[in-house]
Amino acid sequence: MLEMKVPSPGESITEVEIARWLVKTGDYVEKDQAIAEVDSDKATLELPAEAAGVITLQAEEGEAVKVGQVVCLIDTAAPKPAGGQTSEVKVETPKQEVSKPAPAPAPTASTPAAPSYAAQAPSPAARKILAEREIPAATVSGTGKGGRITKDDALKASKPSMGTPTGGVRTEVRAKMSMLRRKVAERLVSAKNETAMLTTFNEVDMTAIYDLRAQYKDAFKERHNVGLGFMSFFTLAVVRALKLFPDVNSMIDGQDKVTYQYYDISIAVSGPKGLMVPVIRNAENLSFRGVEAEVKRLATRARDGQITVDEMTGGTFTITNGGVFGSMLSTPIINPPQSGILGMHNIVDRPIVRNGQIVIAPVMYVALSYDHRIIDGRESVGFLVAVKEALENPVELLMNGDVKAALEL
Repeated sequence: MLEMKVPSPGESITEVEIARWLVKTGDYVEKDQAIAEVDSDKATLELPAEAAGVITLQAEEGEAVKVGQVVCLIDTAAPKPAGGQTSEVKVETPKQEVSKPAPAPAPTASTPAAPSYAAQAPSPAARKILAEREIPAATVSGTGKGGRITKDDALKASKPSMGTPTGGVRTEVRAKMSMLRRKVAERLVSAKNETAMLTTFNEVDMTAIYDLRAQYKDAFKERHNVGLGFMSFFTLAVVRALKLFPDVNSMIDGQDKVTYQYYDISIAVSGPKGLMVPVIRNAENLSFRGVEAEVKRLATRARDGQITVDEMTGGTFTITNGGVFGSMLSTPIINPPQSGILGMHNIVDRPIVRNGQIVIAPVMYVALSYDHRIIDGRESVGFLVAVKEALENPVELLMNGDVKAALEL
């Protein structure tokens, strides 16, 4: 009998949570088959079977377990069921005879008859008052003879107040938050409470990038088997701006300021378990093709639940794109211990002034949230202006004047 213990998903992680069992007690599992999803405070990971055999679960879904704790047993001596069927013990449930309900007793003479509609109907004076107040007669209890609604009943009646239940379905579902979601919540509250967070805004005319993508995206996709999206432009524009304003690429460690000489860019992506933030390592060494390929790889792994803790650890600056969900403008929250985060938003045709003329152009609002303890207004505003300049003039500032060489076409 093999005892399967919780492996360590990463350094400093001592506890995980069984998010979901993918098998049940009595199932036959193959070696390396995914048998459970476990949540740490950084990622959701799959737990593979260490051997083939019949499994017996030792932990419940939602249970927090320590790293190294036994969570299931695998009987490696159990034979594999014929036809690949799982070895489940089927229990015959004895059929129970369903008895027919006894007929309801006929009403006796002592049973009071329900009041007739005529008895419940409002008096003429009451009907007028209810009509003026737009109150349905059916919602008013009558105190008159036989339940008739009197003028006094109508005067005392009132329309349901705002928020008063009116007979609709009022259900609710309570579910325990995953360990990952609880950790995200804790970090976000910490970032709001422990940093001097401010946000500065600007707008970007995306015409130049639209024109480049329209002209080269097909050739880029055919050559590199990856799309030419907006993230490569934004990532390279951010790296350029971080080089110009290194304080934005810094963090506070106790009483020290740590300024990084490399540029690990975290990108916020939506996964099945919520928001995840994988990291593009050394983005300063990547081309447009390199950034797009890495973004695609990390986003795919996050969506498939295959992202690892190491792939989400670190990062010196974060980019988040709420525009994919239709956000026009937002104030993103810093991803601690980082000191800055850039928020992208949706692109909308808006009137702008260009060369003294009002024209319609695709415009994106961008936001930089930053920790004012370490980044001053000059650096924050200058950084965002540098990002704007690079995005509005990408050929000169991001491609060194040679588009085909930059796109490796």
